[in-house]
Amino acid sequence: MTVHADTRRTILPLVFIASFASLAYELALIRLFSITLWYHFAFMVVSIAMLGIGASGTLLSVVPLLKDVRKVPLYVLLLAVAIPASYLAVSRIPFDPARLSWDWMQLFAIGLFAVVLSVPFLFFGLAVSTCFAALPGSAGAIYAADLLGAGAGSVALFALLYTGGPEQTLFLMSMLAATAALVQGGKIVRFTAALLLGIELFLLLTQPAFIRPVMSAYKPLSFALNYPGARTMETRYTPYARIDIFQSPAVRFAPGLSLTYLDPLPPQTGVAADGGDIHAITHAGDPSSMKFIDHLPSALSYVPGRPRNVLVLEPKGGLSLHQAIGSGAKHIVSAESNPLLRTIVDERGGITPPPGVSLQNMTGLGRNRIARLDGNFDVISISLLGSLLPGAFGLSEDYGSTVEAFRTYLERLAPGGVLSLDLYLLPPARSELRLLATVLQAAREAGTTDEESHIAVVRSWDTVTILFKNSALSRSDISAIRRFCAKNRFDTVYYPGMRRGEGNRYVRMQNDNYAEAFRSIISRETRTAFIRDYLFDIHPVRDAAPFAHYYLKFRNIGEIYRMMGGKWQYFFEEGYLLPVLLLQVLVVSLAVMLLPLLTRGRSDRTRTAPGLPGTLLYFGTLGLGYLFIEVAFMQIMMLPLEHPGYAAGTVVASILAGSGLGGYLIQKREPRSWPAAPLVLAGAIILYALALPFAAAVLARLPLAARVLACFIMVFPAGVLMGMPMPLGLSLLGKRDPDLIPWAWAVNGCCSVVSPILAMLIALSAGFTVVLLCGAGFYAAGYILIRSMLREAGG
Repeated sequence: MTVHADTRRTILPLVFIASFASLAYELALIRLFSITLWYHFAFMVVSIAMLGIGASGTLLSVVPLLKDVRKVPLYVLLLAVAIPASYLAVSRIPFDPARLSWDWMQLFAIGLFAVVLSVPFLFFGLAVSTCFAALPGSAGAIYAADLLGAGAGSVALFALLYTGGPEQTLFLMSMLAATAALVQGGKIVRFTAALLLGIELFLLLTQPAFIRPVMSAYKPLSFALNYPGARTMETRYTPYARIDIFQSPAVRFAPGLSLTYLDPLPPQTGVAADGGDIHAITHAGDPSSMKFIDHLPSALSYVPGRPRNVLVLEPKGGLSLHQAIGSGAKHIVSAESNPLLRTIVDERGGITPPPGVSLQNMTGLGRNRIARLDGNFDVISISLLGSLLPGAFGLSEDYGSTVEAFRTYLERLAPGGVLSLDLYLLPPARSELRLLATVLQAAREAGTTDEESHIAVVRSWDTVTILFKNSALSRSDISAIRRFCAKNRFDTVYYPGMRRGEGNRYVRMQNDNYAEAFRSIISRETRTAFIRDYLFDIHPVRDAAPFAHYYLKFRNIGEIYRMMGGKWQYFFEEGYLLPVLLLQVLVVSLAVMLLPLLTRGRSDRTRTAPGLPGTLLYFGTLGLGYLFIEVAFMQIMMLPLEHPGYAAGTVVASILAGSGLGGYLIQKREPRSWPAAPLVLAGAIILYALALPFAAAVLARLPLAARVLACFIMVFPAGVLMGMPMPLGLSLLGKRDPDLIPWAWAVNGCCSVVSPILAMLIALSAGFTVVLLCGAGFYAAGYILIRSMLREAGG
């Protein structure tokens, strides 16, 4: 088919807008899943998107009549229709991962979920791959328009999420695609686009409840709102969180409160982040109502002495700040990672220190904020508690609980200062043991040689407090700790010189195994063997793989399954849904990739095309390598940028903008002129793997705007190189056999389906540096394959 010049001019804007809307839709789905389900389903969204894109190439390969560039406006219109339709459809699918342990139909539901959500990406893929197939000589320009549009979409979504929920942004992206179809489509396309715009405006303006996302009934916020008299007071949005302010009898926040305290608690207001992380704002009206804070296990921080300077990390609703003020401290600094939560606490339960006491509130990751402070602290308090127990978080990154983070905290303790950690008792013991092992490793690397004499551990009926002093605990310290525990009927788990059997007096456990586990980790003689042989993975966590809440050991799955009462729910919560997803997407991806071979099997030309396996493998390695690198960059940049939203937005925008420029640059060259692009990229990624973790730690000390700009600039050169291999291969294939372009597009997309899930599985065990090196390996393999393609083409 002959393509007129005016058609070429209209194609690039359509590709740009379709890519803009599709990428924004993908990121909006990630936010929606964080709210309605759980954060780690974000990786499923990426795979769903690539599945739809890969399927589009297969469809074009099987049905060549669809490769008509005049149909591109129709495909963009279908994209506009599918975005809201798929969202509304999946809202009615009864999929909830919390039900997987007893309802195996959820495995079918998750497959249906993925298929429905992939439909918009199918139509986006049809639009782009049709352009590649019809205009192989313009592959670089089309690729540039595609990736530049996607980069612009990621930036636009970030801005739009400040103004409303992700569901509203999703409808706006659909309206953008519909407008493009309205401008460039035929008569029927224009009429349908105008009708769609009218319907969407009606829903947005008059039916907000109809499009509101439905939260899992098993998320803590849903649970709290089921109590009689519970109600939502306000909901606010940012690009990184939805905050719900509510009242509920479930919000009774006094973790580990002594059973000897019988007075009522002061009024409290619930605050939920993405429906899963719930805290409480305590309204300190009558001073007598705040006496309960002296009867919490977390008050242990202030038992060894009266502090002057206190640092509170992650104060959330502010209870730990009330404790710091009550301790008599004169200078208090707090660092809260969620700026919106900080604002809400100030508005609804502002904490006003008494005369002579200064309170400095900061936002950001605590370990990064400490680097910008002067002076040391007598107490550094870290609360890992919420009003309600959190949900699934096995795949959540936590750069505040690594060896490197604890070294930062310990270095800022004043002489005789203490580091205090408070967390829930969640049997079987694992989170507290890993934290203890991580703190001890940090102390050892900082030069402490007698860790056993620095530690005290206390538990109540539902919390445990770990105290680490930067000098040995004195006899008076130990006496004060024992008096505090006896007064409140808390059990001592460990202190220097504690005799076996001395604890477990008030809230009795079945045996002394809990205290014995602490003793085994604290003792240098038994620490290594105990951690190695323990049922769960409690090794110290480092920045290279900051999954502080991931405890599974694959070899112990059978024993863990029996310990958990024969229930699989625990494994899904801890992240083992990823292998299930990997298996599902692998089967589907193989089917999508092989379908053109089956349907075109009678074509001798296709069957005997020289180098066909190597050609398809080349595009597959690009799909694997691209997302391996992107996922690793996002995770590493989470340390300086401090939140998944900032990291994803910055890295995706930088890589896509760079890749768009790379595609444009390669368009200006003869495909045979620079086949070394994949090899140069592989070498560059190896350098990134070596340097990026150190650079990220340095960037963490800068202000936020400077960090975002620096991260964007650092990643951009890699993006330029990553944008060259794909159009290079498409241009070469277009000259040799353009009919194979849709199939190559399908293989690239389907390998990209598997890539993010596989990358995370590798990161869990080996770290993100290894993920980057694997990405470099894929591109090195791509170089070997494209050299072979050139030889077969006579180049």
